[in-house]
Amino acid sequence: MGSLTRSEEMRFCQLIVEKDAAFNIVAEIGKQPYVQFKDLNPNVNNFQRTFVKDIRRYDEMERKLRFLENQIVRDEIIVPGKVDNGDYAILPTSELNTLEGTLAELEKDVKSMNDSDAQLKANFMDLKEWDAVLDKTDEFFQGGVDDQAQEELENLDEEGAIRVDKLPVNYLVGIVRRERLNGFERVLWRACHHTAYIRSSDIAEELEEPSGEKVHKSVFIIFLKGDRMRSIVEKVCDGFKAKLFKNCPKTFKERQSARNDVRARIQDLQTVLGQTREHRFRVLQAAANNHHQWLKQVRMIKTVFHMLNLFTFDGIGRFFVGECWIPLKHVEDVRRAIETGAERSGSSVKPVLNILETSVTPPTYNETNKFTAVFQGIVDSYGIATYRELNPAPYTIITFPFLFSCMFGDLGHGVIMLMAGLWFVLREKNLQSRNIKDEIFNMFFGGRYIILLMGIFSIHAGIVYNDMFAKSFNIFGSGWKNPYPMENITNWISHTEHGKEMLIEFAPEDAYDHAGGPYSFGVDPIWNIAENKLNFLNSMKMKLSVILGITQMTFGVILSFFNHTFNKSKIDIFTVFIPQMLFMGCIFMYLCLQIILKWLFFWTKEATVFGQIYPGSHCAPSLLIGLINMFMMKDREAGFVQEGGKVNGEYKEVEACYLSQWYPGQSIIEMILVIIAVICIPIMLFGKPIHHVMQQKKKQKELHGNVTVRANVVSDSSEIVINGGSKKEEAAHGGDHGGHEDESFGDVMVHQAIHTIEYVLGCVSHTASYLRLWALSLAHARKLLFYHFMFIQRLSELSEVLWHMVFVTGGLGIEGTKGFIAVYVVFFIFFVLTISILVLMEGLSAFLHTLRLHWVEFQSKFYLGLGYPFVPYSFRTALQEAELAAQ
Repeated sequence: MGSLTRSEEMRFCQLIVEKDAAFNIVAEIGKQPYVQFKDLNPNVNNFQRTFVKDIRRYDEMERKLRFLENQIVRDEIIVPGKVDNGDYAILPTSELNTLEGTLAELEKDVKSMNDSDAQLKANFMDLKEWDAVLDKTDEFFQGGVDDQAQEELENLDEEGAIRVDKLPVNYLVGIVRRERLNGFERVLWRACHHTAYIRSSDIAEELEEPSGEKVHKSVFIIFLKGDRMRSIVEKVCDGFKAKLFKNCPKTFKERQSARNDVRARIQDLQTVLGQTREHRFRVLQAAANNHHQWLKQVRMIKTVFHMLNLFTFDGIGRFFVGECWIPLKHVEDVRRAIETGAERSGSSVKPVLNILETSVTPPTYNETNKFTAVFQGIVDSYGIATYRELNPAPYTIITFPFLFSCMFGDLGHGVIMLMAGLWFVLREKNLQSRNIKDEIFNMFFGGRYIILLMGIFSIHAGIVYNDMFAKSFNIFGSGWKNPYPMENITNWISHTEHGKEMLIEFAPEDAYDHAGGPYSFGVDPIWNIAENKLNFLNSMKMKLSVILGITQMTFGVILSFFNHTFNKSKIDIFTVFIPQMLFMGCIFMYLCLQIILKWLFFWTKEATVFGQIYPGSHCAPSLLIGLINMFMMKDREAGFVQEGGKVNGEYKEVEACYLSQWYPGQSIIEMILVIIAVICIPIMLFGKPIHHVMQQKKKQKELHGNVTVRANVVSDSSEIVINGGSKKEEAAHGGDHGGHEDESFGDVMVHQAIHTIEYVLGCVSHTASYLRLWALSLAHARKLLFYHFMFIQRLSELSEVLWHMVFVTGGLGIEGTKGFIAVYVVFFIFFVLTISILVLMEGLSAFLHTLRLHWVEFQSKFYLGLGYPFVPYSFRTALQEAELAAQ
């Protein structure tokens, strides 16, 4: 059975159902995500499968529903929200046929209403334009013409024509879009060689095109002479899509009569348009009320037919045969579901669910919930776990936010992140019901629980670092005290040049309070004002990063032991796990032990190590020099190396002062550790290949043995084919040979060489990679940037700069009322910069680095990730995918 750390145990099953009952049985299976069907027709084209006509039928119904949805949205009709109540019952066939007819009638009615509405709008537009032309024409004639045309038009009669030089002067009336009017006039003036006169007037009312576009138009009148000029004007009007009204009445009485008639027609048409829109609204509102339910039914039925296309027929064509993967713990649930489906279809033949044996590797199924899903997604992004392989997700729940907080450790920023995560979690149901489609929002909402944990762990790290918006807080009282009398300090200040800072050095042996002990929890707040603050934090965080990195990598190697044990691969335990642990322990775990001992024994006062008394922390052993001496196998004498010494009873500053030998026999012990680590390398490299050769020779000897042995081999093979169970599982898990029994010696050798080199070099490079914990924790508070891997240059202390520039200089540096006002303004600036730069950008950077540490440094020690996911058939998943595809 499955567990928290391993995928569920799977079973390969064969499903045999009666043809008439197949639809209801598959529909019943789709209510729960327990079954992944296998395609038994891989060589059959999708357009040649059994149920392609049914799928096309429901595709057409879905198209009609999408058409109705577009019309509903266009008319701004409110569609009831989607409610997933877990009801996945499919309508009976008779109701589905009725639904098909209803959708066809709705589509026909809506299209007819669209055509009618477009025609009515076009007629209404024409009437409004005609009404505007009649009004503006009267204005043109009542208001007169310009001075240039006055002389030629003073004899204009009621018929609209005059005679100048025995040539008639006519006019054309039309309408054009307002934005085209200026260009229209210029082109007309040039095309007619200054012999046509135009006047225009804007229509105050906004007109609506049949497409729904709102436009502004203008009415124009053109006075011209001769048919040739008329032809030129008409061509210009066509080019600018200007509409000419050639039947404009010539007299005022005729225009007045036409205007009264058109306004009556406009009134009637408005009434018809209103009634048409009301009818359209009622039809679409009724469709909107049922749209989600109809679409859900159509999509569910489509998925059922898609699944049935994966089945094949038996010999007589009466039964459908399907193959599928089912988690072992859900086999009985599936069996009950297919029986329920058979009963609903009224089948007299009971469906059959057989468990088959197969050599195919099953899919990987890790059951998750809304909390663990995001962490499982992080692991699966690297690679799906091999079947029954140890799942890193449960450990990632703790290690991921913890390593993130090491880089993002700030109490204030952690509180902001915690509040954001809490808001997402507490309003979870409300936000889900709103169905927000913004991609960035959904990304943050999907990771709400990991944001919550990262905020909690960042608060803890901020307390440990004693850092809140780049400021420290003194809760338990500092472990340091001022060793100088106030009289001396006052005297020093008086002798200090004005405008210069005075630095006072606190010697640890004098200023540190040995009786009170160190700061109770976290970093002592006095380091926040120390000149050598960065040197202290560099040393502390670098050593912490090394310890955390080696601890996590060692834990990853330990997890590989459980994989080898589960796979019953003793050769992997003896030639891979044990050498890897010895190699890690002899070098890297030994280094961590030295770091911890150095913290414990070398304080500000004199240290006693193995009965020997040595000076304080300024002469502590050098880890770097000690590691170099360890690999060079140098012999070290007792005592410490120091250039300089005491002057008048006080220690003077020296260039080199470090403990040479930690304990008696250190050189011999370290030489033994290096030798053991070196010996482990050829064991990891040649152990499995040599074992593989020995197993191959043993098999060949058995195959060429006597008849009795051969008979036993044949019998064993038959047992494997017929029963399959334990022996095939053992082979699938690797058996006693680490899963390489079918590979050649060269393949095994190359495979093992790659893994050995990767592990040996990886132990060094991965340990160095964990130093990003140190670098990014300083970069978050002091804004340090990487210019090259492991080479860091301090650019600016961002948090402190923001605080100083915004509050000290921008607000608190101003006195009086203006200072209080400035504080409110600059606090807003400070908060925006904090959220946008330090929380979002730095948080994203720390998240990506944490992701890399888990994928490369941690999971590479035990996780293969060569599996493929279990993708069960379920209505819930199918509907979600269809919704995403439709967006």
